[in-house]
Amino acid sequence: MSAANQGEPLLAGFKVVDFTRVLAGPYCTRMLADLGAEVIKIERPGEGDEIRHIVYQLDPQRTDQSSYFVRLNAGKRSIAIDLANPDARGIALDLIQRADVVVENFSPGVMARYGLDAATVRAQRPGLIYCSVSGFGQSGPWSSLQAYAHLINAISGMMDLERCGARQPRAAYLQAADVLAGTHAFGAICAALLRRARTGQGATLDISMLEALIAADDITFGALLNGGPVERRPRAGMLVHEIGGRYLAAQTAGAPHLWARLLQLIGKPELAHDPRFATPGARRENWDALLAIYQEWLARFASVEEAVRALTGARVPAVPVLAPEEVVEHPHLAARRAFPDVPHATGRRVRVTATPFHVDGMPTHPAGAAPYRVGEHTREVLAQVLGYDEQRIEALQRAGVIKAAGN
Repeated sequence: MSAANQGEPLLAGFKVVDFTRVLAGPYCTRMLADLGAEVIKIERPGEGDEIRHIVYQLDPQRTDQSSYFVRLNAGKRSIAIDLANPDARGIALDLIQRADVVVENFSPGVMARYGLDAATVRAQRPGLIYCSVSGFGQSGPWSSLQAYAHLINAISGMMDLERCGARQPRAAYLQAADVLAGTHAFGAICAALLRRARTGQGATLDISMLEALIAADDITFGALLNGGPVERRPRAGMLVHEIGGRYLAAQTAGAPHLWARLLQLIGKPELAHDPRFATPGARRENWDALLAIYQEWLARFASVEEAVRALTGARVPAVPVLAPEEVVEHPHLAARRAFPDVPHATGRRVRVTATPFHVDGMPTHPAGAAPYRVGEHTREVLAQVLGYDEQRIEALQRAGVIKAAGN
């Protein structure tokens, strides 16, 4: 379907007040913005969202233009409000009164100190969708702990599992807890908007990074909660093999017909009657022995590509292990338009990752640039959305309640 044939964006007409920073919350609100919602991002005057200041910097003349920030905040408008100033509460409440959704990812209790917590604002606006994203949820003895993906990975049990039997736990590269929590928040918000459309009832949503990461586990917690063991070793059935300095990954377990296909492919039908491999459980228990057989067969191939062709030709899932440099240039992702670009105030086009779903046959891309300056849209939002006159805006600026930056 061409862009001309597309209907209205899925969330067109909805307004979101975004009190989030760093990754989990901004990832959620970036997806809302990509689907057509108007997202007004609240930033602290001066520094703004702290991820503005990390690598990779896109503007050599500044230190607040990271590619990290642009990717997560494309298509939003920035308004700079000092929430610690008592006079800021009125502005925030005026924005919330016009909003359909509020998203925040402060530590539990911070929004209450500002008088902007769910109970307070929903008492005035019962139809509001109020979503809080935090490391450990809004309740429970851990709720006040600081949360970063690395720490959630450690305390969730994932870091222990990813040791795969090695002695030393290590930091993971993937910020899975943040992205999963942001994705769950996005889904819950959309579901809450559906209920509100039917009933007029709003919702208070509480999203936990910890619980999002635990929910991503496929085997361990389901087994452990019901008396099963925890397996602390490399994953059975998941093969990674080196050929000529490169690696392939193959899935050899999980689907009912993979075992038969593999036996035919490697030319060892007798293994079907070997008691070590007679059942999925037995193959899991004897994975080291089975892995050695697969590796012996793979040794005949001169390249990863040749091995992958043989495996996929037999309908055994396999892919090469790619470096990020290969991923961003891959024809498949180009065909999917997975790395769109957005304009930037430097005059360059900045490439970002797309929201990972297509709608009506088209990719979902940002509606526009990320805010270049902290508070870039403060005047615009206060005047156009809230109806404040210039005299009032100037008074708020002089009092340090807001920051209204030029482009």
